[in-house]
Amino acid sequence: MMSMPDSDSEDELPPGWEMQANDDGVVCYVNQQNKTTQWTHPRTGRSKRIAGELPLHWERYYDEQSKRYMFLNKETQQRTNIDPRLAFAVEDPTLNVSKVRQRFDSCSTALQVLHGKDLHGRLALITGANCGIGYETARSLAMHGCEIIFACRNIAAANEAIERIAVERPAARSRCRAVSLDLSSMHSVKQCVETVKADVHHIDYLILNAGVFALPHTKTTDGLETTFQVSHLSHFYLTTQLESLFDHNTRIVVLSSESHRFANLPANNLTLQHLSPPKEKFWSMMAYNNAKLCNVLFAQELAERWKQRGISVFSVHPGNMVSTQLSRNYWFYRFLFAFVRPFTKSLQQAAATSVYCATAHELTGLSGMYFNNCFFCEPSKLSKSAGLQQQLWELSEQLIKDIMEQQTSVFV
Repeated sequence: MMSMPDSDSEDELPPGWEMQANDDGVVCYVNQQNKTTQWTHPRTGRSKRIAGELPLHWERYYDEQSKRYMFLNKETQQRTNIDPRLAFAVEDPTLNVSKVRQRFDSCSTALQVLHGKDLHGRLALITGANCGIGYETARSLAMHGCEIIFACRNIAAANEAIERIAVERPAARSRCRAVSLDLSSMHSVKQCVETVKADVHHIDYLILNAGVFALPHTKTTDGLETTFQVSHLSHFYLTTQLESLFDHNTRIVVLSSESHRFANLPANNLTLQHLSPPKEKFWSMMAYNNAKLCNVLFAQELAERWKQRGISVFSVHPGNMVSTQLSRNYWFYRFLFAFVRPFTKSLQQAAATSVYCATAHELTGLSGMYFNNCFFCEPSKLSKSAGLQQQLWELSEQLIKDIMEQQTSVFV
């Protein structure tokens, strides 16, 4: 690809270039200086095509005199040979990740990833958005016009987070709202889903950010080990219950960790005891590793099941030992996280990969991939086991069914 002048927008055409479309809706690029044409964008190397219906009052007709298709606005009588949908042409999906150019790295921040983007009219639901990486993710998206649903256990903390964003960007206050979500309770997840469905009709970005770390052996109100339910099972239930609000424009981002590489789940014969072990077989670090593996397994199986709908699903590693409230449950980890803080990512840097996977245009058409430092990374061999992905999905479905049936019998 030829060298091009720098631009704030990767999609901006260089001077002297313009877009046209053929009769089939395929976009071509014309260089007016040397009178050449090409089918790929001169900066990105990607192809585009026109999609969707013509805007209101416009119609397409064939002009016998010019021997070409023309467009007429029946209200204004404006005639043009330029398709009015050209401004909204969409890129053909890149189905090969090797063709995606790396634009960001471990030093990039979420706000750098979003530079030049206008997210007005988009809506994101982020779990655990009141603090840490979730807060920086929400803040960065809100700064660029995105509407945010803060799905949090602590509503007061969520509202305080919204107010902090509003201090920086007053207009964001009307675009942000909190909804109660306690991931240690399936009943709470169900209520959250009902609240969201009553309020919105479409979700552009679902970012499953919340999680716990270094908990002692505790059980949720549903009788399951807390790390497993909060980090995986409740997010599984939340996602599948919100399915009707997703379409081909939706991105689902599941926060995992490089810790998933040290999990010890069996590749075959997965059972509840592996996922929610009894106290005598419980180790908090391994519970976390296994939960993070569940995140990657879930994202890949979800991508496979929903690929025909065009929904993109990614799992991401935000960074190693980022200074958040994740380590609050054990003094040793608080000390360790504080000690390494000067050498780890900032919260803005940690939020970058989630924001990139949610919004990067070059990822259109891709799904089921694991990202680290804003770029594709091979996950563990175990996480790519199709058999284990299916076992986890089926076991998760059965657990939720059992829990909801128990709750129904209690309330009857």
